[in-house]
Parts: sequence; structure tokens; C-alpha cells
Amino acid sequence: MDITPEDRSRLLEERIAVDPGAFRILTGDRPTGPLHLGHYFGTLANRARLQRAGVELFVLVADYQVLTDRDVADHLSEYVEGLVADYLAAGIDPSVATIFRHSSVPALNQLMLPFLSLVSIAELSRNPTVKDEIATSRQAAVSGLMFTYPVHQAADILFCKANLVPVGRDQLPHQEITRTIARRFNERYGSVFPVPDALLSNAPLLLGTDGHKMSKSRGNAIALSATEDETARLVRRAVTDADRTITYAPETRPEVSGLVLLAALCQDRDPHTVAAEIGDGGAAALKKVVTDSVNEFLRPIRARRAELAADRAYLRSVLAEGDERANTIAERTLAEVREAMAS
Repeated sequence: MDITPEDRSRLLEERIAVDPGAFRILTGDRPTGPLHLGHYFGTLANRARLQRAGVELFVLVADYQVLTDRDVADHLSEYVEGLVADYLAAGIDPSVATIFRHSSVPALNQLMLPFLSLVSIAELSRNPTVKDEIATSRQAAVSGLMFTYPVHQAADILFCKANLVPVGRDQLPHQEITRTIARRFNERYGSVFPVPDALLSNAPLLLGTDGHKMSKSRGNAIALSATEDETARLVRRAVTDADRTITYAPETRPEVSGLVLLAALCQDRDPHTVAAEIGDGGAAALKKVVTDSVNEFLRPIRARRAELAADRAYLRSVLAEGDERANTIAERTLAEVREAMAS
């Protein structure tokens, strides 16, 4: 019987607890703006947890992939440095993690060419994640970069021979293309790459202040770098409903439940308990609890981030060191690929 991704992830977590040093993780983000609470509870906290457990962590600042769904890369240097500040403020330790940029590791990007030869146009066309990203793209015409995005991700993962990739369920099709590429390369040219596993996150989907998925592009997200006043303004605008009794019922009251969940995550408590305490207080009481909870939770993160953002030289040094480490590994991997393909 086939094992489900959820069961596989539980087994992987058990193995990590026993031997974290056996795992190397690749994860990352596109520098398109400040990271927000959805990123924190969705990925950042999990990355820091795995790093503390002893897993080797590679974190990619995917600056080349900014262009997959937009025509220009606005404010790129500012966003790259801001992304690094968000990472470090959230608990990623640059002395042991490798934080690096696409644009600074040419050998990584060269892997795309042999990898593209290992997948068909039909396979890329069927990828449901690519279909969804094309459908929601802001471009009038979708570029080839969007179409080959999963293959570029395979290069990101395999250049450092990562064997574990934390993903949400919606990213499993991308991950399967990486696994396919690794298997086909090994079958055709000899064993070079691990076939990486997906580690599914248990992170809940956080809704933004408009009731839709929290997203930088929607303007409905609370950034880690937002001030307390900015947070209060965003929460005041949040969508709720007419029922004064606050309950946690995601299926029937998604907007109210999204706010309750946000407060509960910040308090590290059960959302049903948080909702029961608010009771008949209505939307005003709910929004006050959310605002206070978010600001209390983010206070130390914001203080640390402000210190980091004020020291741009340090942020650049973190990237320079990470780029150097990544380059050494990428060049070694590319040399192995060339040797395997030439034999």
C-alpha cells in the first residue's frame, strides 16, 4: 500500500529526532517585499525549529525567480536585504545556515540546461501548481520562466544535494518534478543526486485582513516589520460578520475564525479557547485581542529586525559568506554532472 505524504512526513520527523545530521534542507523565498505573519507561521518558525534540531539548512533568496510573474524586479536590493533581516530576526542562525542568492551562484543556474532535457513539455504543462500560477499571473503574457519554474526549483534543491524540502501540499507537484529529474539523471548518467523527500508542514492557512489568503500582493498581510500602529490599522479594517458571539468555525465563519486563529497562534493557545474568552464581545473585542496578541508576539522580532536593518553592511556580509559557500558546493556539483554526462 502506498504511503501518504502525511504519513511519510511523520516518519521523517521521527528520523530527524533521532539523527538530524543526516538531513540537508533547501528552502527559500522570492524577494518581492517584506515577509509577514503568514510566512512566519507557515515556514519561518519551522525552519528555525529544524535548524535548532541540528538539520543543515540552506536558505535561498530567489532573486532570479522574481521575474517569473512580473515584468521588472522593482526595489530588488532593498527587498533582498529586508528578506535576510526577516530571516535572522525570525531565528535563522547565519553562522550555521547558508543564506545565498540565485544571481550569485552561476553554477546552480547552469544545472537548468541538463535538467530541462529530462522532462517533457507535456509534464510541465500538466503541473497544477504552474497552471494556477499562470492563471493568477500579473503579466499580460506569461514568460517561459514561469513555465520552467519547477525545473529551476529542481536546480535549487539538487545543486546542494538537499534530501529534504519543507513544503505545503500545494507545492507537492513541484517537488515531484524535482524527484523525477533526480531519478532520471541517476538512471541515465549514474548516481549523482539524492531523491529528496517532501516534509509537509502542519502550518494552518492564515487568512489576511480581507478574508483571503494572507499575501504580499493582496495588501492584506501584517508584515513582521510593521509597526504596532500599522498593525492596529490593518486589524481594524479586517472583515468580520454580523454575529456578535465570537466562535472558531473555519468552515462557516472563515473571516472571524481567521482572526481568532491569528490571535491563538500568537498566544500559543487553542483557538476555541481564545474565541470562548471573547464570547459576546463582538468584532471590536476580537480585533483588540488580535491587535494586542500580534503586537506582543512580534515585539522582540521587530526589535531584532530593526537592529539588523540598520546594519546593512552586516546583512551584506551574511549574503557574501552564504554566496561563497553555495558557490563552492554548486561548482563541485556541476563538475560531477559534467563528468557523469561525458562518460
